[in-house]
Amino acid sequence: MFEQTFKNIDDILFKDSGADSELDYIGQTSWIMFLRYLDELELDKADEAELEGRKYSYIIDPEYRWGAWAMPKGSDGKLDHHVALTGKDLVEFVDTKLFAYMASFKERTDNPQTIEYKIGEIFSELGNKIQSGYGLREILELADTLPFRSHTDKHELSHLYESKIKNMGNAGRNGGQYYTP
Repeated sequence: MFEQTFKNIDDILFKDSGADSELDYIGQTSWIMFLRYLDELELDKADEAELEGRKYSYIIDPEYRWGAWAMPKGSDGKLDHHVALTGKDLVEFVDTKLFAYMASFKERTDNPQTIEYKIGEIFSELGNKIQSGYGLREILELADTLPFRSHTDKHELSHLYESKIKNMGNAGRNGGQYYTP
């Protein structure tokens, strides 16, 4: 499941003028998958707190949660195309609001052991290279189909990332694409 989804995402990135090599593919896929995973983690923690009679304090503000910007869904559980950003609007939101918000987490705490600091550190070093908001919309929809809840899912994802990272070494040496006449 994960492998085919990643291949589909790589195909979309290959067509995008902002992602030049497999190095870009893994970087761009990573920030999207991280936000998807973080959302699942927060939902799990909120459910756990509710079962224990506690209130959960979300790390991510409502407008920056996956279900608000990446995959706003209607009552039928499907993407609400009237609410979902796409095209230039989606790229502008990611570039000017989402990344700045996520990077600001680093300034909220001095403790590098907290998840907030780590989130801020990650997003202060990253940038969105996906230039097509329509391609980004497709990638978000693919990422939304992936499960992150079971240990088997996490293991499969981890294994896939390890193999992609091995390929990054090769892409770093000859990340360009050459065509012999």
